[in-house]
Amino acid sequence: MSETLPIIAQLKPSLQLAWEKAGFGALTAVQSATIPLLLDEKDVAAESPTGTGKTLAYLLPVLNKIDTTMQNTQAVILASSQELVMQILGEIQKWGEGSGIKSASLIGGANINRQLDKLKKSPHIIVGTPGRTNELIKQKKLKMHKVRIIVLDEGDQLLTPEHMETVKSIVKSTLADQRQLVLFSATLPETVEKAISRLANDPEIIKVKKDDTFDAAKVEHIYFRSEQRDKIKILEKIARLDGTKSLVFMKDIPNLIIAAEKLNFKNIPVGQLHSELTKQDRQKYLQKFRDGNSEMLLVTDIAARGLDIKGVTHVVHFDFPREQDQYVHRSGRTGRLGAKGTVISIVNQREERDLKRFCTTLNIDPVFKEFYGGKIVDAK
Repeated sequence: MSETLPIIAQLKPSLQLAWEKAGFGALTAVQSATIPLLLDEKDVAAESPTGTGKTLAYLLPVLNKIDTTMQNTQAVILASSQELVMQILGEIQKWGEGSGIKSASLIGGANINRQLDKLKKSPHIIVGTPGRTNELIKQKKLKMHKVRIIVLDEGDQLLTPEHMETVKSIVKSTLADQRQLVLFSATLPETVEKAISRLANDPEIIKVKKDDTFDAAKVEHIYFRSEQRDKIKILEKIARLDGTKSLVFMKDIPNLIIAAEKLNFKNIPVGQLHSELTKQDRQKYLQKFRDGNSEMLLVTDIAARGLDIKGVTHVVHFDFPREQDQYVHRSGRTGRLGAKGTVISIVNQREERDLKRFCTTLNIDPVFKEFYGGKIVDAK
């Protein structure tokens, strides 16, 4: 614990207590690299693999910065999906317990009047999706003149052409001379680095390529060969494995819904997470999966981005990703904070070539497997 103390000792007593209570030992590499800079009020853009404690790396400095004697919004955290917003809000409530810090979420698709009621209570921290947050700023319902820090979580998703102007508008609604801008992501493409450099004030760029706190060897990468039409049969076998908690990535919503129906018809309870579900259904499926009442969750990339679900044993690439970054993001949902995990790709011939190309670059050796007697075995 001693090596973490100098940084943690700079935090408010309530946060030091929360750290002790959480029972963490050493800080992760990204936390060690960024927390001192953030406490020093520097603008920061940080890249670090998934599952290395990025949320806490910005959350501790944000909570430390809040002045609870003031009744106004002082921090805004932006995230790309409803689920990620709610997850971050949960972490704020956990780490800010007993501190008097008030927080609220603003998400598109939710009841706007209820959100206006939340804003009347002057929350210190807002966590929101860009569209709804910007809408309420424009309506002058969310006042930004006292905001001292803006965080872009999964920043590579927020600084895409789709969200760029909205995010810029939110950032520009704060006072430039008192604003700290922070971005965290598992991948920091050159386009995002350039965008943040234009928006921020001489940002420190931090890149943690791997974290020695964790042993990447604990995550096994395996694959099965299959034509597209037969992939569901392999998925069914994965679902029937004992003691699994699998997150399955699929490309489009209609196929995801059909796959869920087929598996449910075979008495395999699976959940779904995609943008066409109501907020209530998304939360219901996610909660069932978190609680272990369903052992498989079929998801699209945007719905699952940044989600931290404890105990995910398997990540399944049902539809293989086009980009290597996508493979990294998805695969990082298992083996978090040093736990064991398995990444399974179900691939046809063309996808197998892509898998091998990605894995060569990532210095991973994917192993070809088959099913025999309901168990995963080495291919003959």
